[in-house]
This record gives sequence, C-alpha cells and structure tokens, in this order.
Amino acid sequence: MNDEAKRKQLRKYKAFATGLFVLMAVIFIIMTILQKTNDSHWIGYVRAFSEAAMVGALADWFAVTALFRHPLGLPIPHTNLIENSKEKLGDNLGSFVVSNFLSPQNIRPYIQKLKISNFVGEWLGKEKNQEVLIKNLSDIVLDILNKLDDSEVSHFISKKVTEMTDNIKFNAILGNGINYLLDKNDHQKIITNLSSQIKNYIIENDEMIQERVKKGSYSFIPSFVDNKIADKIASGLADFFKEVEEDPEHEIRSLITKRIYEFSVDLKEDPKWEDEFKDIKNNLLKNDKLDEYSNDIWISIKNTLKKELQDDESSLKNYLTKNLNEFSQNLKTDENLQNKIDHWVRVTAYKYILKNTHQFGSLISSTVGNWQGKELSEKLELEVGKDLQFIRVNGTLVGGLVGLLIYTIAHFFL
Repeated sequence: MNDEAKRKQLRKYKAFATGLFVLMAVIFIIMTILQKTNDSHWIGYVRAFSEAAMVGALADWFAVTALFRHPLGLPIPHTNLIENSKEKLGDNLGSFVVSNFLSPQNIRPYIQKLKISNFVGEWLGKEKNQEVLIKNLSDIVLDILNKLDDSEVSHFISKKVTEMTDNIKFNAILGNGINYLLDKNDHQKIITNLSSQIKNYIIENDEMIQERVKKGSYSFIPSFVDNKIADKIASGLADFFKEVEEDPEHEIRSLITKRIYEFSVDLKEDPKWEDEFKDIKNNLLKNDKLDEYSNDIWISIKNTLKKELQDDESSLKNYLTKNLNEFSQNLKTDENLQNKIDHWVRVTAYKYILKNTHQFGSLISSTVGNWQGKELSEKLELEVGKDLQFIRVNGTLVGGLVGLLIYTIAHFFL
C-alpha cells in the first residue's frame, strides 16, 4: 500500500471516530432538551451514556493527537511527543533493532542457512546472464581504458621498467644462464654442431687452403709440395674436428667446458662486466627511447584490449565464456568447492554483521534524528494512525458504558 492509499484509509477512520463523537454529542443535546419536558427514566440513562461517551472520545482524541502534533495547535506541555523526542526515539529504535534483531544468537540461524554457491552456479550457467556479465565487465574496462591518459600510462611503464632494471644484474643473470646450460650439459650439442660445421667447411674448401699455403710458401718450393702440405693440413684439421664431433669425451670438450665455466664466474664476479652491462642497458634504454618503447607497448596493448572487448566473438570473450561455464558447472557439482565458498560467505557475513552492528544502530538513529519532526510524525501516523483511531472509538464506547454504569449505581443505590 502506497502513502496515498494510507492517507485515504487514515482519513476514513478519523472520520468514523469523529462521526461517532458527533453522534454522541447530538444524542446528548437531544436528551438534554427532552429531559426538560419529559420525565421518562430512559432519557437519563441515554443522556448519561452519551455524556460519558463524549468525554471518553475527547480524552482519547487528545491522547492520540498529542502523539503527533499539538491539539488544536496549542503548545500544551507533553504534547507533539514524537517531534519533540525524535532524537531519543531514533536512539531507542536503533538500540532495539541491534539488541533484538542483530544479536549473535538471532542472526546465526539465518547465516547458517546461506547457500550462495548453488545460486551463483545456476545464475552463471544461464547464457543470458553470462552475456550480461561479460558485457558489463567489458563496458567497465573499456570506459577505464578510454579515460586513461596514454602519456601518463606510458610514463608509468617506463618508470617501472627503469626501477626494475636498476636493480637487475644482467651479468649475474647471464652467468647463471651459462652455468645452467653447462650443468645440463647442453653446451655439448653446440660443440658437436660447431665441430661438424668446421669439418665440412674444411673439406668443402680444400682449394682455398691450398691457395693459402701457396701464398705463404717460398717461391723455390714446388707447387706439388705446397699442394701436398695443404692436403695434409686440411686432412688433419678435418680428422681432428671429426674426432671432436664423434667423441663425447674428447679432451677439447673438457677444455672448452672449463673455459666457459671460468668465463661464467668472471661474468658474475668481475665488476667490469657489471659496468659493461650497465652501459649497454643505459644505451639501449635511454629516457627518450624508453618512453618511445613504453608508449608503443601501451598503445599496442590498449588497442588489442579494445578490439577484444568490442568484438562479441573475440578470443578473450570466448575464453571468459568458457571459464564461466566451467566455473558454473563446478559450483553446481563440486561439493567440496560449494562447502568452501558457502563457509567463507557465512563466516565473512557473520563477522561483518557483528563487527558493524553499532553502525546499523547509528544509521537508524541518525536517519530518524535527521528527519524533520513534522515529517517523522506524518510517517508514523500513516503507519499506525488507523489503529489509533480505534482507541478513540473504544474510548467513546467504553466511556459511555462507564458513564452509564455510574449513573445506574447512583440512581439505584445512592
């Protein structure tokens, strides 16, 4: 029932109570006039009833009216009680709600009945709800992306990259990376591959070796001798690298491994390498270049996100839909997950309510206290005024009966 309907109902019952008072007044006047010309006994009884009924009606009208306003507009003490005591009423109402509705023993049974997981699972399982959820999330993210200042974001990225790289020792990272490859023996594959490549190169370029030998040889040495020497050199080198390629335990492999280990240690411990890498980093990540890189990275990420969020069939939205379906199914079938989520919700809700019960009381108190006194009186009268009109009706009838009883006793026994 809205406020307008409540006002109509209140006016109806006020009119009924007032009409009953007017009826008693009319009966009283008529009986008083009749009594002057007629000595019938019943006139006295009716007059006594109507007279007491008027008194009862007026008394209860005054009592009911005094709750909400000054009777007849007169500032009589202890009237207009609600408006004058609205702060106290708000405090008492807040304390009453907290004490009787938000106590641990009252809220615990309701909290224990909470089963959010099933509801969420069913809700997420509906395609329409998934579309609404993803669309709203997409709109929120798009709005955030459009409002972000590109220059500020790119500056933030470059600043964070600078902060992170300042504390990174690239020489130590590279040294540890080399150690990792050595420990896994992966460098042997590189040695094998290089040995094979060098061997094949020597075999395929024996003429170049002959030319080199001839160029460095003395003029008095015959060409066939130079060619023979060149063949021996090429053959020896090819055989050597073939041995390295085929023999996993070749001594040159151990020597190379040792030298690489020494280099990795030198990388990590020699300050010159740290300075070298700092110079390289500073040259590569100069402020102007870093700002440019950061801006390019941010614009690329932003455009990609916007495209994914605006396209209904994008990979991102399909991925979100797939995961929502999986999560919904898990919520409906996985009892362990249901228990965990429901337990967390119950504990969190219970703690939050108990922790903030005083705030609920303060909210009620401040809300009632901030109402205008007249507004508060009108609100309460709309809610309970109808029932209070029956007090007036009852006062009229009970008053009349009491008056009739007193008149009867006085007439027969006094």
